[in-house]
Amino acid sequence: MRLYAATEEHPVRLHEIHIADGSRVEHRRFCKAESREIPYDQVGRGYALADGRMLPITDEDLTHLPLATRRTIDVLGFVPFEDIDPISYGRPYYAGPGPGADRPYALLVEALARTGYVAISKIALRSRERLALLRPRHGMLILQTLLWQDELRDPGDLAPSTPVTDRELELAELLIRELTGINVSDVHDEYAHALEQLVDAKITGGALVEPAQPVPVLDLMAALEESVRAAERAHGSPPARPRP
Repeated sequence: MRLYAATEEHPVRLHEIHIADGSRVEHRRFCKAESREIPYDQVGRGYALADGRMLPITDEDLTHLPLATRRTIDVLGFVPFEDIDPISYGRPYYAGPGPGADRPYALLVEALARTGYVAISKIALRSRERLALLRPRHGMLILQTLLWQDELRDPGDLAPSTPVTDRELELAELLIRELTGINVSDVHDEYAHALEQLVDAKITGGALVEPAQPVPVLDLMAALEESVRAAERAHGSPPARPRP
C-alpha cells in the first residue's frame, strides 16, 4: 500500500523574538566537541549508548533494518472498531492500493465496511515501527497510527472523587439531550481569528473589542439549569424539567 497524508494542520505560529529590539531569535546547530556552529548538511542521527557515546546511524543503515514491516503493512488481526480506545489514536493517512492490488484492496474496504471491524497492523514509518489500524472511509482505507500501550500514561488520582446527586445527573442528561447533534464543519478556529484582530489592532492603533466575560457560577445546579434553559431557547424546544 501507499500512504498519503490525510490531514493538514493550520497552526497559528508566533515566533520567538528579542524583546529589546523585536528581531527574530535563531536556533543554531552547535557542535559541542568543536565548539562551533555547523551547517545542516553536516547534521546526522545517532543512537545513545549506555556509556554516553553516540553511535552514528545513517539513512543507508536504516534501509537495511531487519524489519518485516519496512516495506509492507503487516496485518495482525481484526477487532470491532469500538474496541479501540480513541486515546490511542495517532495521525491518519490515506492508504492507497499498490501496483496491481486494486481488487484485494477493494475487497478489504468492503469487508471492513460490512462487518464494522478494523484491521490491527504494524508498519514502519519514519524509522520507527508503529502500531496502526486500517478502517474504511468513503470507499478508501484510512491507516490510523496508534500509540503503543507503554506510551499511554496512567492518570493516577486525577479523577474527582466527589459524588453527584440524582437531580444533578438528571439535569446533566437533559442538557446532553438538548444539545444532541452538531455539525463539526460549522465549528471554526476562533483563536486564529482573535489573533488576526489583535495584529490588526496593533498595526493600526485601533482598539480591540473585549468579549463579554462569563459570570462565574458557584452553584452547580444553577449552572446546569441555566445551561438547559439556554439550550431550549437555542433549539426552540418547549421547556422541559427534570423530575423532582
